[in-house]
Amino acid sequence: MATTRPASGGPHDDWLIYRGNGEPHDGISRLPDPPPWRRFDQEGPRMGAVERAVSYRPAPNVVEMVNAALYLRRPLLVTGKPGTGKSALAYNVAYELGLGRVLEWPITSRATLDEGLYKYDAIGRLHETSLRQAGTPGAPAQIPDIGRYIRLGPLGTALLPRERPRVLLIDELDKSDIDLPNDLLNVFEEGGFRIPELERLPEDQGTVEVMTADGDGRVPVTRGQVRCSAFPIVIITSNGEREFPPAFLRRCIRLAIEAPGPELLAEIVRAHLGRDAEEDSADIIAEFLERRSRGDLATDQLLNAIFLATSGARAPESAMETLREAILRPLDATGSG
Repeated sequence: MATTRPASGGPHDDWLIYRGNGEPHDGISRLPDPPPWRRFDQEGPRMGAVERAVSYRPAPNVVEMVNAALYLRRPLLVTGKPGTGKSALAYNVAYELGLGRVLEWPITSRATLDEGLYKYDAIGRLHETSLRQAGTPGAPAQIPDIGRYIRLGPLGTALLPRERPRVLLIDELDKSDIDLPNDLLNVFEEGGFRIPELERLPEDQGTVEVMTADGDGRVPVTRGQVRCSAFPIVIITSNGEREFPPAFLRRCIRLAIEAPGPELLAEIVRAHLGRDAEEDSADIIAEFLERRSRGDLATDQLLNAIFLATSGARAPESAMETLREAILRPLDATGSG
């Protein structure tokens, strides 16, 4: 089918990439660069993770509580409403202190301690053993290296012995099963864990190289014991959807992040989008603050609205008002969409 150019329309039609008229065209070539936090073309950590690290602006009390957790070698339990920068804090700490990629453990209702520590693919190893035996009938079965079938989880990887600690983000722990916080207590207190499958190996297999959560090669584990030498920087986030047991709370440093005020919001906009965007968006920031006083709004909603208004898209004012209304809709608003 021949490609046709879209028919010309009103003075603002050139802002439309998708027109919905069923006529193929090359409008995607006019799509401007994405927001800095939505770039995926970088090697290593995606640009979004780097952007969050560089652009995060913590309040003074946040800096103080992070340092308290560092000195005391305790997990930092960060609570606050969605979009207040709880997760971004972990990336900012890792970036500023030069501690490499953040180890991420996103929590669901099915998350278990074992999942965070390690996974042993016994079925996969048994399958490979069977394949080897089938390839050489009558010969003794060659059992594959067990280390290829053990992968440490994000928590397990964070607890490996290193001179410098890793940053571990345990994200949205309040979504977990009720037992997981208590299950974490012993690991946090001991700074390590055991891998029974490796403890049971013969003496001549005392050290096994296993895989890690971040895919950076294999690491040796001796007699199935993993114990940190530098306690990891553990940042646990919670949206406050449920309470945690007192025994868990007393082993954490607790930090409640408040929604940023107008000065900090302006600084965040400048860090993400530049000074020009900050100067051109005073009215959007004011509208955001007014709306936030009536319902939950996240800072990234503000950034989305400002980017759309300053990215060069020339939507008519009526369309921009509708888009801003949708983007700045409170997170606790009800209704079908």
